[in-house]
Amino acid sequence: MDQATLLFVGADMEDIYSIGFEYISDTSAHTGRFGKLYALADAVIASAVVQNATGNTFTSVPLNAGDEIYGVFTSVTLASGKIVAYRI
Repeated sequence: MDQATLLFVGADMEDIYSIGFEYISDTSAHTGRFGKLYALADAVIASAVVQNATGNTFTSVPLNAGDEIYGVFTSVTLASGKIVAYRI
């Protein structure tokens, strides 16, 4: 496994994936602790709460099918599309 596949220093992706995931295909807010968002189809993240993030608010973020974003997300709301949110 190469370093680019690690969510956090010392984290093993097999351990992270074994925690589970949430399939999101609606426009409701989904809460929890997610370390990776993976787009199964083209999607738009309407809003997300990201811990320890700086910069602009995380809103209206377009994703192409196959895109992935890493971080510590505590809430994710889609405007459209389908994603998998991996728990941490």
